[in-house]
Amino acid sequence: MLATRLSRPLSRLPGKTLSACDRENGARRPLLLGSTSFIPTGRRTYAGAVEPVGSKAVLVTGCDSGFGFSLAKHLHSKGFLVFAGCLMKDKGHDGVKELDSLNSDRLRTVQLNVCSSEEVEKVVEIVRSSLKDPEKGMWGLVNNAGISTFGEVEFTSMETYKEVAEVNLWGTVRTTKSFLPLIRRAKGRVVNISSMLGRMANPARSPYCITKFGVEAFSDCLRYEMHSLGVKVSVVEPGNFIAATSLYSPESIQAIAKKMWDELPEVVRKDYGKKYFDEKIAKMETYCSSGSTDTSPVIDAVTHALTATTPYTRYHPMDYYWWLRMQIITHLPGAISDMIYIR
Repeated sequence: MLATRLSRPLSRLPGKTLSACDRENGARRPLLLGSTSFIPTGRRTYAGAVEPVGSKAVLVTGCDSGFGFSLAKHLHSKGFLVFAGCLMKDKGHDGVKELDSLNSDRLRTVQLNVCSSEEVEKVVEIVRSSLKDPEKGMWGLVNNAGISTFGEVEFTSMETYKEVAEVNLWGTVRTTKSFLPLIRRAKGRVVNISSMLGRMANPARSPYCITKFGVEAFSDCLRYEMHSLGVKVSVVEPGNFIAATSLYSPESIQAIAKKMWDELPEVVRKDYGKKYFDEKIAKMETYCSSGSTDTSPVIDAVTHALTATTPYTRYHPMDYYWWLRMQIITHLPGAISDMIYIR
């Protein structure tokens, strides 16, 4: 019974509504924990926020769409000098055009492929030359650029593992190393976008999980090293925002699946069979429209990490089901979480 209940979102548990209380202006106000929109992070206090924001430069990677696109616009509206790194700037991507259409001297799109050391170093020079006083450094770096894919271990090629790692993990490391001298001078912030799948594994997502677990480890090591230098390092671990970020579409899933099947070793195709493979792909297709369509919890978390005097080490913008599942998997013995979640 316990396994059945904890393997489903709280909002779908029959006849049960969990509630807690939050204090607001001295009054007790109920919080419906069963709501999929509930974000169990508490309120982010901005007491002692860094000032003045208007003099602070921030680079956000992966701004063509998704979180990065929304972050660039939001941080610009807050007064930051924003450098929006875009993979598709030189191809005239629609997201880049929209950011450029703001015609603001505080928002500049830059061509940036985090897999290219040459492009990263070019952006370092662009940022440095744009600062009023380069010796005072750059305030913030948000490592947001990332890609994802799916497929069980035997279905996933080594090329795919390397491709995802090159962007999500090594791209984060490469960009951070290049910008650290500027950030150290400002005693600024590094904010790395990880995932709930950087804290807990999931079937058919090993390429993505591996890279996000790596981002978590890199962030922790960097936080220890930067502590005495006054640089704050935070990790943001979004839950399921597939619907909001358009990470997958039925067409892209089918294209990935066809290529995957065509390239499988014959022994794997024979042992698993097409029926099993198709069932897994169909399950993945159901995820296309899943998750929250509101990215504001992620945007708010990054903003807090950049502006609060004492930012949090980790932020968890996710619905309560995923937050609870993450706690169970990361804190209870593996035998118990396996009993609940492995089917």
